[in-house]
Amino acid sequence: MIEILDSTLRDGAQSENVSFSAADKKAVIKTLCDFGIPFIEAGNPGSNPKDSEIFSDFSEYDSREYDSSENYSSEYYSSENYSSEYYSPHYIDNLVAFGATRRKAMRCEDDKLFMSLIECPAKNVSIFGKASVFHATEILGASLEENLEMIEESISFAVRSGKVVFFDAEHFFDGYKDNPEYAKTVIFAAAKAGASRIVLCDTNGGSFPSEVYDITKSIKDALYDYPDVIIGIHCHNDCGFADASALFAVMAGASHVQGTFTGIGERCGNTNLSTIIPSIMLKLKLQCIPEENLPKLTETARKIAEIANIRLPDGMPFVGKSAFAHKGGMHADGVRKNPISFEHINPASVGNERNILLSEVAGRAAVIAKVSRIFTGKDIDKNSPEISDIITTVKEREADGYQYEGADASFEILVRERFGIMPEYFTLDYYKILGERTGEAEPLTSAIIKARVNDKTKLRVHEGDGPVNAIDKALRKALSQFYPVLETVHLSDYKVRIIDSKNATAANVRVLIESTDGVNVWTTVGASTNIINASVSALIDSIKYKLLLEEKTGG
Repeated sequence: MIEILDSTLRDGAQSENVSFSAADKKAVIKTLCDFGIPFIEAGNPGSNPKDSEIFSDFSEYDSREYDSSENYSSEYYSSENYSSEYYSPHYIDNLVAFGATRRKAMRCEDDKLFMSLIECPAKNVSIFGKASVFHATEILGASLEENLEMIEESISFAVRSGKVVFFDAEHFFDGYKDNPEYAKTVIFAAAKAGASRIVLCDTNGGSFPSEVYDITKSIKDALYDYPDVIIGIHCHNDCGFADASALFAVMAGASHVQGTFTGIGERCGNTNLSTIIPSIMLKLKLQCIPEENLPKLTETARKIAEIANIRLPDGMPFVGKSAFAHKGGMHADGVRKNPISFEHINPASVGNERNILLSEVAGRAAVIAKVSRIFTGKDIDKNSPEISDIITTVKEREADGYQYEGADASFEILVRERFGIMPEYFTLDYYKILGERTGEAEPLTSAIIKARVNDKTKLRVHEGDGPVNAIDKALRKALSQFYPVLETVHLSDYKVRIIDSKNATAANVRVLIESTDGVNVWTTVGASTNIINASVSALIDSIKYKLLLEEKTGG
């Protein structure tokens, strides 16, 4: 059994260009709880009012809405019946408050920052202290004995106050390599003081996985007098080893893993839990969340990325949209015959899906595979006129600048049109762009559109940040009266590429638009010598695909 602690709201919030509002934090907490993450480091209640508000709000929410759960306690970690029934919606029980030991030359009760941890409604507290001689003496400015006293007294005080204490041994691996005896002394002091979990931190992210394995094993072996103490691992990704190091620590005996759900964090980020969780469960065959929740992994990662306002990398293992993408003709043909030929797991086991890419290196087999995926459960005649028409159309459009390799949504619309089963959701009869600039002021862009749904026509005008944004807003405003679900959709990425630079401003351009509704992500493509026309084509496909998704899911 491996415990998971998510630090998206603490370590992840230290990532460049990431800032969580109080509402964002609550949304992340509920999303992680629903997925089955038992511990969520929600912030430092003494550092800012927003973090204090989070803990207080969830404490009031839980006491108002729910009775205490007999199942939801620290005992469930050793339960043989570990399942989602232990995840009662007592969010405050999942939360971990983070903070430092008491400050030098102060009593615990006189240190306001430390006491904010003790007075916080969360029953779990994560207290960090220095496990490195260099950091204790040069950075903290304390003697080695003073450092030990700060750690021991802080943990003991928190335990006596009824808290479950996680001790983060900061800079542990660097400290161990510099002075192993002192690093071990810090660990023993924390265990003796009553820490239930001792987390070994590769704070600078500079240790190799082999070093993490050896050192973690030595600490696991050294703590034989404290069999109830759980060893944890917390890695940063400065050398690109955070995920590997966390797994090596687990193999060395650690049973508590910390990280952030999409790998975000200060500098190069942290251990990526959306990679670690399936690796632990599917590769190491160890439990860390309820097994029935693992297919929610991709949806959860995308939702958290959406809340954090970051783009989930296409190539992220397990959850990226390219994680199971196949471009070469041999690869596409191989997975069509037997998926294990080029896939290490079933994409559905983590809530993702296979993606057969169309390109100049993909043959007829790739087209048939993609069409078969659209019409799941139906036999597709590879010699049918529709298939031949699709292949011909793809080649012709690629010559005009289209590229369906990364635009599955547009390809599905093309396929459904050729098979005569694409609904006619709406028609854009007319659009006009108006641009104006006066002096040094920012230019104003307005879009006028006329859209038709069945026999009803809507004329709308909207301003936006540029022509594409203006048309997007105007079109969705017109169509939302017929399809309210479009209010949940927004563009998450916009790419333009010049196809033939020799023609200068008359060159063909390709536009790729990525859209999301907060759960699903899809990409559409348009091409033209007119960048607005190309953008509108991709935008129309994006809206149609969302409506198609709703129809397929019964929304």
